[in-house]
Amino acid sequence: MMMVLIPAVLFALPWWTLVLAPTGGSGALFWAGTALTLLACLTLPLTMFLGHGPAQSDRAVIVGDALLGVSWVVFAWSAIGVFARGVLTVVGVRGSAPMVAAGVGLVSAALVAWGVYEARRVPRVRTVDIAIRGLAAGLDGLRVVVVTDTHYAALNRQRWSERVVEVVNDQRPDIACHAGDLADGSVARRQHQVDPLGKVVAPLGRFYITGNHEYFGDAQGWIDYMAALGWQPLHNEHRTLTRDGDRLVIAGIDDPTGRGLAGHGPDLPAALAGADPTLPVVLLAHQPKQIADSVAAGVALQISGHTHGGQIWPFHYLVRLDQPVVAGLSRHAENTQLYTSRGTGFWGPPLRIFAPSEITVLVLHPEPA
Repeated sequence: MMMVLIPAVLFALPWWTLVLAPTGGSGALFWAGTALTLLACLTLPLTMFLGHGPAQSDRAVIVGDALLGVSWVVFAWSAIGVFARGVLTVVGVRGSAPMVAAGVGLVSAALVAWGVYEARRVPRVRTVDIAIRGLAAGLDGLRVVVVTDTHYAALNRQRWSERVVEVVNDQRPDIACHAGDLADGSVARRQHQVDPLGKVVAPLGRFYITGNHEYFGDAQGWIDYMAALGWQPLHNEHRTLTRDGDRLVIAGIDDPTGRGLAGHGPDLPAALAGADPTLPVVLLAHQPKQIADSVAAGVALQISGHTHGGQIWPFHYLVRLDQPVVAGLSRHAENTQLYTSRGTGFWGPPLRIFAPSEITVLVLHPEPA
């Protein structure tokens, strides 16, 4: 039912705004626009089923995901166009439907083109200084470089992956982290895109946790493969890191989606079992809403992804209904902070609009007394 309802909703408003209203419901443009809308409305659920269903067709994924992204952009700006037309009518402007349709079409086309560029480019580096209570002087300036939500999938981004690794290494990380949603698909199909991550250099360690998308495929396979590349999966566990004689705990927990797989699912008490309670804890947890458990456990800093910053405006308003934070640094209770990355790659539609990707450098400092 949803496979039919969602495309109907996505395409009905653009059809009204771009086809019916400006043509008056007659003429060659009306019939051509209507036929194109019907074709897109039928193609979207078909390609999504062939791509994300049992067949796992990469070609269908590419077509379906691109169509989904374009339809969302056109839908959002069609809604704005309806509002604009209402305002024009109120102020006495008649016959504005063709002008509004042209405006919606031009803006949508420009944003789609820009969104493709933003999604495919190597992410910008975002550097954030964070004061950590209890951080020892020997760890002042510790550089934690974060990538997350790479979502290696049907589009081959091996060269992009290599360039991301070059940028990560240019940041001179002490610690490198991947905060989940590594790939969509099996190790056998995506490993060539993931392989460049094995070249990341971080003297205090490279750490990886699962996101929700690993549990749509082969989570254990990806945990094992990242370990083979030299990354340390933090599967509800921690490590104690030392620099200049001073120590820090880094821990990681599974994504909540993992509860459906035996032996998986977040377990913060298990992750912190045996950790020195006097040391500050940096926790990798894929979803920002896992912050509630982090606050209760006294975690100093949680690092998350998952939201993509909304990825395609105005989707971030819907993300905010599910997550406490969409992007950036936030404080939760007196001693716990959360950094939410907008993500390094993209999921599904190869578009990023008003939600740029990032490679994040978190520079840790002792909190002033």
